[in-house]
Amino acid sequence: MSKNVFAISLIFISIFFGTTMGTLMKLAQNDLNVYTAGFLRFFLGFLIVLPYILKTKFKVYQTPNLKIHLIRSSLNLPAMLLGFAALSLVPLEKISALHFIVPFIVTILAVVFLKEKIRYYRISALIIGFIGMLIILRPGIIDISIGIQMTLISSFIWAVVIIITKKLTKDDSSITILTYQYTFMTILSFFTVILFWQTPSLISFFYLLLAAISGTILHIALNHAYKLVDVSMTQPFSFVGLIIASLYGYFIFDEKPDLYTWIGALIIFVGVTLITIREIKLNKDLIKSKININS
Repeated sequence: MSKNVFAISLIFISIFFGTTMGTLMKLAQNDLNVYTAGFLRFFLGFLIVLPYILKTKFKVYQTPNLKIHLIRSSLNLPAMLLGFAALSLVPLEKISALHFIVPFIVTILAVVFLKEKIRYYRISALIIGFIGMLIILRPGIIDISIGIQMTLISSFIWAVVIIITKKLTKDDSSITILTYQYTFMTILSFFTVILFWQTPSLISFFYLLLAAISGTILHIALNHAYKLVDVSMTQPFSFVGLIIASLYGYFIFDEKPDLYTWIGALIIFVGVTLITIREIKLNKDLIKSKININS
């Protein structure tokens, strides 16, 4: 199996378990506030990786990027809490569709922080993606609810986290990145949950345990995929998440996506695909030029 095919397989795995985690968090919040649900999600995730931490005698924590891990977790915490809170306010498929804006934010941030050049095809794709988001949101026609605002803010922060994650994969393994994420986010979320603690019911705790397992698989797969290939190559496959979210929403929550959501998501997908095709071609041309120089 080639590196690209393996990375794509990992992306599909991460999409499935990521959407499953979101569904389970939505179910858990039927009788829990977001602070309790978030803390237990992170703490249970930490307990899942704890045996590996002990097996390595804490060597999994060895990294030259301690401060970067702390910054990443400090950003990831509000991104995930906002995302979890939005789950109880916005239909699953709409959240999934709105998350398609992430690749475009990543492109802008890559220009600003990674000093990448923004070419005409990236500008075109960004415009297309913005049009798709406007179709989904329909500002002026429907109210931009607090849940949608939370989703958009969460998406922006998550895009920053992706940039940081990509940089971390150069030095750290997927499990090291995840271990620091669970460690720091458990500690950070503890300081909020002590003010808003709610004792979960048995069924909610079960949902959170399954969410922690799903989230662990999601992050290991995603981090490893980022280690193998460019982030831009992984983004178009996120469209599958809308299909999975729509199925979960329909069968579990009786949510029915409207036509505008599908049209907007499809337009955003086209924009993401434009970026990806050009990035892959650019990488191939770069490899060919290096081969010609060496020969």
